[in-house]
Amino acid sequence: MAPSWLDQLERNLEQRLNAFLRSNPQQDQLLRQQHLHDRQQDLQRRRRQLQEQAQEHRRQLLSLAQEVRDWRGRSDRARAAGAMDLTRRAEAHTQTLMDQGRQLWEELGQLGQQFRDLDHQLNALHRSAAQQQQGRSLDEDWALFEAQQELEELRRRQGLS
Repeated sequence: MAPSWLDQLERNLEQRLNAFLRSNPQQDQLLRQQHLHDRQQDLQRRRRQLQEQAQEHRRQLLSLAQEVRDWRGRSDRARAAGAMDLTRRAEAHTQTLMDQGRQLWEELGQLGQQFRDLDHQLNALHRSAAQQQQGRSLDEDWALFEAQQELEELRRRQGLS
């Protein structure tokens, strides 16, 4: 199947952008920095969301723990009064609450793993940004060195040194 006009346009624009970036390394560097910055912002936003979700899970776990204590107390009172049907129902409800708690605890563990993964990604981005910063300053230092070498060569030719 022949490429559509949209595919051709996209390919043409991509080629022009790449040619522009090759001929303007400063713009290429700015574009890379912007991509890094955007990615860091996205990861930071996701990190905050995970923290909020984890806090909500902790709150729910504490609430469930209190409910379990309350229902165990009710179950004990029903058993002491000889209301065995009510005791069984209260114990079943307690078990349901405990199952919910285990599920929340598991989800909290998964959130913790996602949080650690995000932290690793953020650290990698910070290292990458630092390396780009160092690479840029090395390039700038090299350009300055070459300019100084050329200036000294011109001075020698002119007999100024």
